[in-house]
Amino acid sequence: MRDLFGSWKYIFKNLWFVLPFAIVPAIFLALSLDYTSIAAFTRGFFTGDPRFGFVECFRIWSFIRIDSWLGGLYSVLAFLCVVFFSAFMLAFVEKHMRIGRRTFSGVYPAFLNVLFSSFLITLFYTALYEVWVVVLSAVLFVVSAFKTTALVYVFSVIVFLLFTYALLFLVTLAYLWLPCRQMTGFGAYDALIYSYRLAVGERWSLILSYLVSYIGALFALGGASFLSALAFRAVAIVVYILLFLSFLIRMEVTYFKADKLDREDILHTYKEY
Repeated sequence: MRDLFGSWKYIFKNLWFVLPFAIVPAIFLALSLDYTSIAAFTRGFFTGDPRFGFVECFRIWSFIRIDSWLGGLYSVLAFLCVVFFSAFMLAFVEKHMRIGRRTFSGVYPAFLNVLFSSFLITLFYTALYEVWVVVLSAVLFVVSAFKTTALVYVFSVIVFLLFTYALLFLVTLAYLWLPCRQMTGFGAYDALIYSYRLAVGERWSLILSYLVSYIGALFALGGASFLSALAFRAVAIVVYILLFLSFLIRMEVTYFKADKLDREDILHTYKEY
């Protein structure tokens, strides 16, 4: 839980400096959600109708909208914004933690240095998540074929929990790769090996911190799906602002901790200007 609280402590202490990085990605991530399918699912699930087809399940969980060309455009823009703003924010946060200065001087070269790595890790996590969505949708579709509704409920929850654990476990495998590339300058493979070794000791605390954020987001979005589409989007934007900040800043917090690096934003060896 130290990783969870450490990242949130940093976020709230430096909120007005990191918040601007999260707003645009959060807007497009919120627009990438298929409100119609999500609302139909939550209403059906809580009113005794948990059965949905494969395509419906995919539309509920996926960030790739297939309901319209505009939805597909939102998905592409969400991906690009996550790449761009992740690189910019990590360059800023890494400088702050490394030398204790919360300024933007020198951030641009660091941003260019980490931009391609940000693209690669975003592509990896997007592919991982969408494959997870496809397999989850297929299994839930099979479960929905059970004749007894009670069994559909029970096995749907069990399947979802197992798949969630599998997803969160897989996320840890490359979670520290980006800050490792950023701070060490290692090649892609060497950074993967080294960051994986560092992540092993932090795996269970990371999974727990992911789980808290993930379940909180699901409850918030599920509850908001009973509201109008506009209200749902507004809630989703807030949720994704928090998720974007916590996921990326936790990377830096965990990496500094796992690699036993001093954090100058805490030690204040250098005077803040």
